[in-house]
Amino acid sequence: MEADIREKMAGEVVLSPHPGRTLRKWREDFGISQRDLAKHLTTVPSVISDYESERRVSPGSAFVRRYVDALLALDAQNGGRVTQRLGVRPHSDGILGMREFAVAIPLKTLADRLDARPVSRVDLHRDVHGFTVLDAPRAILSIDATRFVEVYGWTTQRALIFSNVKYGRSPMVAIRAHPLKPAAVVFANPGRIDALAVRLSEVENIPLLTTALNAPAVLERLEEL
Repeated sequence: MEADIREKMAGEVVLSPHPGRTLRKWREDFGISQRDLAKHLTTVPSVISDYESERRVSPGSAFVRRYVDALLALDAQNGGRVTQRLGVRPHSDGILGMREFAVAIPLKTLADRLDARPVSRVDLHRDVHGFTVLDAPRAILSIDATRFVEVYGWTTQRALIFSNVKYGRSPMVAIRAHPLKPAAVVFANPGRIDALAVRLSEVENIPLLTTALNAPAVLERLEEL
């Protein structure tokens, strides 16, 4: 499993048009600071910062491999929680589609693509690294607390997009109850949004947006990103 994860991570960086930003995305997904990573690589944080901000020329494959190996090693020291999550493959029929972005994109870009508007008072200035589109009733019935990790794919820094939402209370209660949190939640073509859903969005500091698009239209637009 770890070899597959290492190959995916390194391949994504090497093939990315913005390898530095992709390095940063992976480091943030693992929850590791530049300082801790630099210490493990026996270098200084400014070197990590320069590569990630692309102030230095693109890192070579040798550095990418050391960078990826360091993330996996540090995660192992922390109990391997991220590596274990990355090894999970989605198999619930409540998941309609999911994808990881090669580089992080602003939430505002995703919102504009979906013609989505915020319904809670939470700052939209954050990046998303992927998305998962779910059929809300099927997902809630088929994905229990122990399997909820499936919806996060390779990263929690993603937008969870729920279709077939009437009031939005159940998805937000499920998110509230689970320790893993998404970067944003979008309701696709919902009914009336319950005030509790909005309140939970604000308590958890997770932007809640709505779009008039249905799930197939959402997937089609997101494939263009």
